[in-house]
Amino acid sequence: MTPQPRPARPKGARTASAEARIVLVTGPSGAGRSTAIHVLEDLGYEAIDNIPLHLVSRLTAELRPLALGIDTRNRDFSVAALIETIDTLSGDDAAGLSVLYLDCRADVLLRRFSETRRRHPMSPAESPEIGVERELDLLGPIRARADTLIDTSEMNVHQLREEIEHWYALGAGRDLALSVQSFSYKRGLPRGLDMVFDCRFLSNPYWQPDLRALDGRDARVQAHVTADPRYAPFFDRVLDLTRLLLPAYLEEGKSHLSIAFGCTGGQHRSVALAEALAAALAEDGRQVSIRHRELERRRNG
Repeated sequence: MTPQPRPARPKGARTASAEARIVLVTGPSGAGRSTAIHVLEDLGYEAIDNIPLHLVSRLTAELRPLALGIDTRNRDFSVAALIETIDTLSGDDAAGLSVLYLDCRADVLLRRFSETRRRHPMSPAESPEIGVERELDLLGPIRARADTLIDTSEMNVHQLREEIEHWYALGAGRDLALSVQSFSYKRGLPRGLDMVFDCRFLSNPYWQPDLRALDGRDARVQAHVTADPRYAPFFDRVLDLTRLLLPAYLEEGKSHLSIAFGCTGGQHRSVALAEALAAALAEDGRQVSIRHRELERRRNG
């Protein structure tokens, strides 16, 4: 139940919020940067893709919210120059910068390039594997500077749009946006989490033949999970801890918080707990989105 570490932000950096006036969109090729730019444009941002880095600092006088796409294909791209740009704009309150990094696993990036038969921009005369590896290594320091990190490895276009709208819709009041997720430990932890809770100690509905084919959204599964005498004290403490941390994170400057529950298969206990926590926080008047990774895999598989 230990909060997961997040990359340190430079002093003065802003997190993604409705106040962000310049959203700098970056990430490895194939991770969904172009899609993100289009979504932000639909949300009312003026979108400029592949803008030369030396022009970015000149845009702070613009009145409209801006979405700027930058990646390794930019003519004057360099990690040092991009970090310098981020640091400069982060120290300028008038700029209202937020860095959105679209991340993705190497194997998924490789599959996407294989499906489209495109050459990788960092290895046009070599295999895509080499290009993917080079680019991920190169962008590591930029990833560490991101205010918002979205892992698109298991997302379709619609899910990515929903995530971006969740964090960057204009005109919303300043408040923490919450994401509550469930997952299977057998498939590893989702990336970009702030808090993770292991609920494998609870009674497992999988071993009940009449419950095995159901999932944690079903009332019968939820009744089985909540009947475990350890459920109530565990859930109450998680909810109390979350309520305690929310105003502290908001004061620290965060605009979103990702919380996840894990169990063995990601079908029953973690789903039931994610649903319960999301419902409790929604009753508190919080913005909450729910994602069940393994149920999505099963539905899309």
